Amino acid sequence: MTTAISNVRVFDGERVRDATTVVIDGPEITSVGGEVPKGADVIDGSGGTLLPGLIDAHVHTSEQGLALALRFGVTTELEMQGTWTKPRRARLATDDSRADVRSAGFGLTPPGGHPSELFPADARPGDDGEPVDDADNPEAAGIVMPFVTTPHEAVAAVARLVESGSDYIKFMIDDGTVEGHPGLPVLDQATVAAGVAEAHRHGMLTVAHALTLDATRMAVEAGIDGLAHLFMDVPHTDEIIELIAQSGAFVVPAVVLDASMMGLTGADFAADPRVASRLDDAWLSTLRSCYGRYPQGELTDVLASVKALHDAGVDIVAGTDASFPATFLGGVAHGASVHHELQYLVRAGLTPVEALRAATATPARRFALTDRGRVAPGMRADLLLVDGDPTTAIRDTLNLRSVWRRGTRLLS
Repeated sequence: MTTAISNVRVFDGERVRDATTVVIDGPEITSVGGEVPKGADVIDGSGGTLLPGLIDAHVHTSEQGLALALRFGVTTELEMQGTWTKPRRARLATDDSRADVRSAGFGLTPPGGHPSELFPADARPGDDGEPVDDADNPEAAGIVMPFVTTPHEAVAAVARLVESGSDYIKFMIDDGTVEGHPGLPVLDQATVAAGVAEAHRHGMLTVAHALTLDATRMAVEAGIDGLAHLFMDVPHTDEIIELIAQSGAFVVPAVVLDASMMGLTGADFAADPRVASRLDDAWLSTLRSCYGRYPQGELTDVLASVKALHDAGVDIVAGTDASFPATFLGGVAHGASVHHELQYLVRAGLTPVEALRAATATPARRFALTDRGRVAPGMRADLLLVDGDPTTAIRDTLNLRSVWRRGTRLLS
């Protein structure tokens, strides 16, 4: 079936286009600009803006999370710790009721290392968004649990992750300081470097969990491709900004997560009826809560670091660290918090267009998702239609009118 979205402002992932008509046929965009094809189903986009479906580049997700993400126009989630690797997600490839997903599988970490300190001793996140008894045997289900302490073990773990279907490889570099558990076992420089080199030998993208400046430096010096967090323990220095910029690494600041760690809840954001109307009670309670593990942090320092990185030419990528509905992991929610993160990026000093790039074309490019993130012929018809103009007023992203996943329209 051919659909034409007409009379609409088009943000193509990079810039606002002169075109006012976008045509989709089945799962793909067939034209941007030009005439409405004869016989097409016409959707009048007057007063609105058409965007590529949004991408959340840092989540821990479930079927419930993927459905919730799509409700907010997030058509792709990039899992940074979890089970949605290639074999498991195959059955969702044509399920247009949920966002698409890519996954690192589980990140390399020492036994007893991060993120074990975040969860009650008898629970961990499960497939349905609820805790799962630790008696479960993830290895028996084909899930690699890459606990490593040496370079040799890191090399072997990376090979197992590649074999099991990870889309990219994640390294946990965290001594627990920010989470209120100082002294956690942590990967050392040689182990990270060996793992990164092995991942690159397999042609795999590498990302690092690093919440402190020292961990960030370790990751960058090991050759990491991207940082899944922004350090929050100290203000930035010219030296660390230059080091990241020269390395070519991208940064997923996940400001919403940093704010939550500092004790700032998402209550004000959740009070927006455009948010509250799309969340159930469990997710509203989660969003209104916070991690609250690093109250001494300064959000102004984080925002200044985002701006300094952006000004230095570092690719900024939008991500939230949304996981599952539990108040001890509060302040973030699937889908909704991408919009909150965009607001934070603008508050940090990015223009609305620059912030929108961080959730569309930039993550698509950095994660080699060549079929999405842009409104262009041949791209997946993953699209978001909103009322207003988020290229000048970022809060307009929440004025959802329609969402398409592979050309299937979901009415908001």
